[in-house]
Amino acid sequence: MNQKNKKIRIAIQKRGRLQEPSLNFLKNLGLKFKPNGSKLITLCTNANVEILYVRNSDIPQYVKYGVADYGIVGENVLIEKKAKLKIIRRLGFGKCKLIIAVPKKSNIKTINDLSEERIATSYLNTLKQYLKNKKINASTIEINGSVEICPTLNMADAICDITQTGTTLKENNLEIIEKILDSEAVLIESPFTNQNLTPEQWKNIT
Repeated sequence: MNQKNKKIRIAIQKRGRLQEPSLNFLKNLGLKFKPNGSKLITLCTNANVEILYVRNSDIPQYVKYGVADYGIVGENVLIEKKAKLKIIRRLGFGKCKLIIAVPKKSNIKTINDLSEERIATSYLNTLKQYLKNKKINASTIEINGSVEICPTLNMADAICDITQTGTTLKENNLEIIEKILDSEAVLIESPFTNQNLTPEQWKNIT
């Protein structure tokens, strides 16, 4: 593939569940690079490509403002950040779902029972929009991390969080009463990039 002079910059998760499969995706494209260690940028040795390691929740911003040409991020993050960015392809890993869960002994059995109740979440924008669409008047509490403990501490009556296997929910005696959305990792493109790689070009990026 004939690449343009400007390096292609791809933003991925610095640490977390999407980092390893994101790196494997790039390696499967034929890109060669060394582990980043503590570095925030890794240069590929066989292509005019550099990998930018950033916080997962910041990837849409880096792509939106053209700092990165492309990014690999969970679609749930795009929705939460209200980032209207072009999705090049769905990557088939990082699959999860955003759900609402309550304690197993709770009197809350359906989403309609959440009226006037408290819901703790790290996905405040998505939850508020969902409740609005469903005409549910519930209170929302923004918590960044360890959301599942909130009902035990009597901080909330329910939680809205991401789950993959459901193990954490079971460990905290929570059960799902509503699924808000399904999510997986997606490849997104900046509106400012001059690369505009097609899916076929991605296969031949090296």
